[in-house]
Amino acid sequence: MLELIHSIMHQYRSQQFQALRDGQHELTHMEAKVLAFFGHHPGSTQSELARHSGRDKAQVARLITGLRERGLLHGEADAADRRNTRLSLTDAGRAIQQAAQAEAGKLNAQAVRGMTGEQQEVLLALLLQVKGNLDQAG
Repeated sequence: MLELIHSIMHQYRSQQFQALRDGQHELTHMEAKVLAFFGHHPGSTQSELARHSGRDKAQVARLITGLRERGLLHGEADAADRRNTRLSLTDAGRAIQQAAQAEAGKLNAQAVRGMTGEQQEVLLALLLQVKGNLDQAG
């Protein structure tokens, strides 16, 4: 069963990545994840993103630098601790993040096409139970 879940996620991510890469914005999967993080957590720091994503700080720093150079992220020094930079999406970054979110919504709709709302709720409940079981084991 978990092999099937893994296969589904691989297929989903592959299709999502292709849409991001082939779209007008040419985002990598990780760049889209960074934009999504700062879209949901404006004013967060690079360290907070590294903790949230589980990625090493050097990789996160490269991603942030690239997105800032492309004008998609803006940074301001933290008033309480000038060593930290608070990052947020620029208008261009927000537009791209919203477009990526819309693409994800299309894939989500495709994935559950033909399922009733009740079936979707049952599927979600079962997947949450599987995740909870694995969380307890870890």
